[in-house]
Amino acid sequence: MPEQQAATKMSSMDKYRFRRALEEIEQAEGRGTELVSVYVPPDRPVFDVTNYLRGEYSQSSNIKSASTRKHVMQAIESIINRLKQWRMPPPNGLVCFVGHKDVGADQTQMIAYVLEPPEAVASFLYRCDSRFYTEPLHEMLAEKDVYGLIVIDRKEATVGLLRGKRIEALKNMESRVPSKHSMGGQSARRFERLIEQAAHEFYKKVGDVVTEGFLNRREIKGILIGGPGYTKDYFLKEGYLHHELLKKVLGTFDTGYTNENGFRELVENAREVLRDLDLMREKGLVQHLMEEIRKEDGGLAAYGEGQVRRALELGAVDTLLVSEGLRKLRLRVRCANGHEDVRTVADEATLPKCPACGEDPTITPTWLPIEFEATERHTNPMGTLHGGVLCDIADAAMGMAYASTLEDGETFTTLELKINFLKPVRKTRLRAAGKLVKGGRTIGLVECDVTDETQALVARASSTCMTLRSEQGRNR
Repeated sequence: MPEQQAATKMSSMDKYRFRRALEEIEQAEGRGTELVSVYVPPDRPVFDVTNYLRGEYSQSSNIKSASTRKHVMQAIESIINRLKQWRMPPPNGLVCFVGHKDVGADQTQMIAYVLEPPEAVASFLYRCDSRFYTEPLHEMLAEKDVYGLIVIDRKEATVGLLRGKRIEALKNMESRVPSKHSMGGQSARRFERLIEQAAHEFYKKVGDVVTEGFLNRREIKGILIGGPGYTKDYFLKEGYLHHELLKKVLGTFDTGYTNENGFRELVENAREVLRDLDLMREKGLVQHLMEEIRKEDGGLAAYGEGQVRRALELGAVDTLLVSEGLRKLRLRVRCANGHEDVRTVADEATLPKCPACGEDPTITPTWLPIEFEATERHTNPMGTLHGGVLCDIADAAMGMAYASTLEDGETFTTLELKINFLKPVRKTRLRAAGKLVKGGRTIGLVECDVTDETQALVARASSTCMTLRSEQGRNR
């Protein structure tokens, strides 16, 4: 049995990129069962997977629909070819999504994604459907840090959950326990007993709701209890919580509210307990940003796309905050009169007219970056990244840039490739961006810059490509 590497944990930025890729994958829809999903666990040899896929390839020849049969066979063949670069899957396994998506007008377009998931794939899975099968990936991305929240006083109580960065209210209850009365003498003592009895029944009700909501949730790591005054401490000490839940209580904290607003206070006041939680880390970063903005001299803060981009170009950014909800496209556009520009837009349909001549611009698909995580296994005997790796990712980026200019039925081949190594690197994330410099009917020139995490130039490559048509490109 080949030795397995330890499963790797994704950073927050890696998870963000993964979620964005997953959004694109889920938008694809096939006209039939033409979209193929394959999940490969880390302990399954790739040759075993390819043997299984070859069997499915043979079986797919029995599909009645000619177009579906052709597309499924092409998808399986593409996955087999893509898996050839591995002998064993990466530490978390592999997930492949390949197929022909419907683009309208009775046309389809082949798409392919090969991803390393955020957690180890549990078992092998092969599925053909009209949509890619992504449910296991959503389970992997689900927040694993879950805390129970209780805010309570004699008038009201609210029970909820803190899932990662999201606060979810489960139930809000009002007690209707009187706070004051005007009785005197023996009546006063009787009313006080009735009030205490009503409060006792209310606390029992809250305890039952907490037991129902928390006891069977094994993922809950701890319980936070908040509220004004002594009620929260009385509720905890007098045994209204289930004994198993008592073991998970992390403490009591003062809050001014006992509704959903109290949850926010509770989480904020418990920040020392939750300091490793993403929500608290982000809250601290945002507070630091606001403190810098409030300074009279403007502080060390920049906000807005223009200011932030200038700071990035100057290499003056220490921490960059980007909302996960941001959905913008950065496009290079060109109008009919040759004016080029780079625009940030909500979608391709909202491209503004060319400011120089007023013509409608079109998207220029010349910059197609790819990313590669370089580790110790990619080094040469001297301990630096092997030049062949840089050459491979540059070749891939340039090939993608040139391929984006081809028409249906066309393919291409590389006539010449040259690369200059400008900086030694070891363990880093590389980014290769291909650019079409000159495109002719048959011959084109493509360039590529390979940069590291600090945007420093690591290598520069150029390639001469030739477009192949009809019989030239058959079976390539």
